[in-house]
Amino acid sequence: MGHKTAFLFPGQGAQYCGMGKDFFENFDRARQIYTLAGETVGFDVAGLCFTENDSLDITEYTQIAMLATETAILKVLEENGFKADCAAGLSLGEYGALAAADVMGLPELFWLIRCRGLYMQEAYPVGGAMTAVLGLEADRIRAVCEGVRGVVEIANDNCPGQIVISGQAEAVQEASGRLKEAGARKCIPLKVSGPFHSGLLAGAGKRLGEELEGIPVKNPSLPYVSNVEADYVVSGARVKELLVRQVSSTVRWRESMERMLADGVDTFIEIGPGRTLAGFLRKMSRDVKVVNVGTVGELEGLLRSREA
Repeated sequence: MGHKTAFLFPGQGAQYCGMGKDFFENFDRARQIYTLAGETVGFDVAGLCFTENDSLDITEYTQIAMLATETAILKVLEENGFKADCAAGLSLGEYGALAAADVMGLPELFWLIRCRGLYMQEAYPVGGAMTAVLGLEADRIRAVCEGVRGVVEIANDNCPGQIVISGQAEAVQEASGRLKEAGARKCIPLKVSGPFHSGLLAGAGKRLGEELEGIPVKNPSLPYVSNVEADYVVSGARVKELLVRQVSSTVRWRESMERMLADGVDTFIEIGPGRTLAGFLRKMSRDVKVVNVGTVGELEGLLRSREA
């Protein structure tokens, strides 16, 4: 079994003001991507990413900002000859994987993520919450959630010992109390603006499906692992259905990484801000190589290591 490389793309929560700015300043290709994103959605995406503002943490803006940054860095990596055997992205990061797999045009991708952010924001504008539960198995968490009145579900299975629950704020709060009693080490409320990846967002998925209807989709140029099924998508015919379901389904990230590891992936390049996905991976395998490329300095380090 030869060496295999995967591109990984982080999701919401990793964004910060100034992300991607050094790529924008140093690479024409990155500038083109930010410009294209801005032209597609009708506002200054570069400005949103690079200048202090209150919008960057609001879902409808976070998603396009993150995708533009991830795509800009991806395109610079590709220009420098980096290739992957497969890709995956956490929640909105799956759209970065779609960019790597070239399943649709970038303007369509940017338009879709803008709609996704907007529809998710509008689906449940107030009264939703998400909390990270540390140190408890998924089955125990699921059982506790089922005993709580109201909507509370597993939103993300990130890595061993870290699962995120999502739903109505009161239900999430009640579940958190019960999960601590059941032996959870910690329950940490997340700074998010909605009950993402829960059934409360099914309406947003439906609206996204209507946007997807008119968009041509190709077979992926490299297989990517979907959040919904934790398995490779190799046919363009499946892409739309999975993107619709992804909005309100559990993000099966731990299983997605297990799938890639079982497939012989031994090098992971996390593209975009932060080191969240690298942290998850290290809890699963100490043997893999994980490289982060969120700054030009990190890109230069990767280029040096390739030449060594």
